[in-house]
Amino acid sequence: MYRPSSHNEPVSHVPPGTGWPSDPATPQTPVAATAAQVRRLARAVPLDELDARVSVCRACPRLVWWREDVADTKRAAYRDETYWGRPIPGWGSPTPRILIVGLAPAAHGANRTGRVFTGDRSGDWLFASLHRVGLARIPTSTRADDGQELVGTRMVATVRCAPPQNKPTVTERDTCAPWIEAELGLLVEHVRVVVALGGYGWDATLRSYAAIGWDVVRPKSRFGHGAEARLVNGDREVLLLGCYHPSQQNTFTGRLTEPMLDAVLGRAAAAARLSE
Repeated sequence: MYRPSSHNEPVSHVPPGTGWPSDPATPQTPVAATAAQVRRLARAVPLDELDARVSVCRACPRLVWWREDVADTKRAAYRDETYWGRPIPGWGSPTPRILIVGLAPAAHGANRTGRVFTGDRSGDWLFASLHRVGLARIPTSTRADDGQELVGTRMVATVRCAPPQNKPTVTERDTCAPWIEAELGLLVEHVRVVVALGGYGWDATLRSYAAIGWDVVRPKSRFGHGAEARLVNGDREVLLLGCYHPSQQNTFTGRLTEPMLDAVLGRAAAAARLSE
């Protein structure tokens, strides 16, 4: 398991540039400490640099404290591991036809492993389904260097830090919004399908496309599992698909089943026409 290169004193997160697998940042990556700085640093940079800047953001004090406190105290099952403890950048293809939009990293999932939807039960469900429909190389996602690859697909979180009770505030959501808007602006020429996980991901997708100048349906399309909407910009059109979030609450209660998840992701794969 990864350890920071310096052991002189304990850290509650992985410092950038110290050897974590696929860490996009370096010690020189600029750090956003306010909402205004997020807006400024998200502008006019390539995807790799955007990922790097996302991964060191410190603009939301409550979220910074929470993610690092979790990384310091840890869960008993992971007490011997080093936690990432930083924001989670998007991950997957840099030219995706399918974009998956979720809510936020899990405290002991992505906040631990450093990769979105990796290391928790939601990710177990999601990656297994992605593999079954041909969008992931292997059926599991356990750590940042496990060899997993997505096929024509990229994942992003609406809010990039793990929030307490998995509930970011509206201010935290809005402070983080320039990151997803900038990322979408860089990806939009490639994306044909967006899969929104939960109502939060659905609303974030509509807001983000509107922010970069696309037309969204008015009145707002309602979220539901298997719901579909069209996002339009001139002669370009993107299919938005709703999917219940693969949270433990949804999967344990049977609100979301494997066939239901496979149906939405399979629909996305077919609509994206990845073989073209």
